[in-house]
Amino acid sequence: MLRLRRLVAVLWASVTTVLLTAGVAFAQDDRGLVADSTLQAIDKAFGAWVVGPLATVMFFDLVFWDDPEKGVALPAVVAWLVCGAVFFTIRMQFINLRGFVHAIRVTTGQYDDPDHPGEISHFQALSSALSATVGLGNIAGVAIAITKGGPGAVFWLWVAGFLGMSSKFTEVTLGQMYRRIDDNGVVAGGPMYYLRDGLAEVGLGPLGKVLAVLFSLMCIGGSFGGGNMFQVSQSYASVANVVPLLHDYPVVYGILLAGLVALVILGGIKRIGFAAGMIVPFMVLVYVLAAVAVLVTNAAHIPAAFGAIFREAFTPDAAYGGMLGVLVVGFQRASFSNEAGVGSASIAHAAASTDEPVREGVVGLLEPFIDTIVVCTMTALVVVVTGVYTESGADGVVLTSEAFATVFPWFPIVLTMAVLLFAFSTMISWSYYGDRATQFLFGSKAVVPYRVLFCVFVVLGSILDLENVLGFSDLMVLGMAFPNILGAVILSRKVKGALDTYLGKLHSGAFDR
Repeated sequence: MLRLRRLVAVLWASVTTVLLTAGVAFAQDDRGLVADSTLQAIDKAFGAWVVGPLATVMFFDLVFWDDPEKGVALPAVVAWLVCGAVFFTIRMQFINLRGFVHAIRVTTGQYDDPDHPGEISHFQALSSALSATVGLGNIAGVAIAITKGGPGAVFWLWVAGFLGMSSKFTEVTLGQMYRRIDDNGVVAGGPMYYLRDGLAEVGLGPLGKVLAVLFSLMCIGGSFGGGNMFQVSQSYASVANVVPLLHDYPVVYGILLAGLVALVILGGIKRIGFAAGMIVPFMVLVYVLAAVAVLVTNAAHIPAAFGAIFREAFTPDAAYGGMLGVLVVGFQRASFSNEAGVGSASIAHAAASTDEPVREGVVGLLEPFIDTIVVCTMTALVVVVTGVYTESGADGVVLTSEAFATVFPWFPIVLTMAVLLFAFSTMISWSYYGDRATQFLFGSKAVVPYRVLFCVFVVLGSILDLENVLGFSDLMVLGMAFPNILGAVILSRKVKGALDTYLGKLHSGAFDR
């Protein structure tokens, strides 16, 4: 323990020195903080030799009918996610429908038992996983989908969310099946464990080890970038517009946010689960209520909005690239939003207190429903009924803000608060994902240094503008789907068997109290 504390102290001192040095290396211009020539050179080289080649493979365009002028594209990684979702939906015989009502009952605590192994409740596990997915993708991503694909993209976003529920069920169930619980009751689970141990059971041990290590490395990279620095950067940009005082002092924002993050993540999954259980329901409720208020004000336009969504899903305006172009846009934005198939959620759900892996699996299938079919739909309807997507030249979060502002001129302030909460909740959940991947690769002694380093990256995210690093991190997050889905497909027979057994017990009344 003493050595570990010394290591943390040395690490913190070293990074503090780096931060001070970086502060000197940054200069002010009319656009904000920019890196010096050395950082720019590193950034350029990193993009040319690492990010570029990875993006070429993972985002290889599979669309052969596209018109370059319309920008229609189907990245290989998105196709992989969609194909996996279709497979799991058919393999599990539409568990996304059959298990929906039971999932709600489990989440409300009807099957909670304090004697079951685990660290957090079903509800806290769901909240922890949701906090990593409900975020900027729901606010900005939907607006982007409508801008690129028109209202019809919303229909295909629903379809992708519906299919993604089966992917979440499969990976969460596997996460529970192969989780590890140490003598102190600390849980470790997720794709790295079921890839290694599950594939070993079917005689594919070497492949399982390779996939597990690949997943873990990508998970750690994604946690520092897409799950951390990107969130800090985006939330700072939004907050600075409302609080001009912070505009010239991004490092202050970074330090304050790092302190808040540290208070949560240094306490482990129990504190993360508690915080997520408080933040996620609140932020979703505020956002949905605001959306409902806008829709009530524009109630007369709602039927026309739904008509446009269904009509243009199959007969879209030619400017949107035809039906297949709209389908691609909808599926792409849903995949980026709910992360179904990426495997990250199974890490959080592995900590849930239960002795029935399938029970937590059905809880997991609620995530794409809440994230994509509920929250994303609220954003979509607000954008469509207000008509701003046809009148404004804005895109992303700005377009969403303008849509809400048509009813509430002050809403940009509320949206800024929502963005901050979304970013914060995403960061604490992704810190746990990286935490577990670090423990898997390097052992428990590396966990505390990882958490400290994660907090340091919060500060770095507020002052660095290394787009290639963030691009690399996004590639890591989506790249997790390649080993995860491959392993889950191979192990799907075991999941299906466990599902049939569980449903048999459920229908026979074996779980009734």
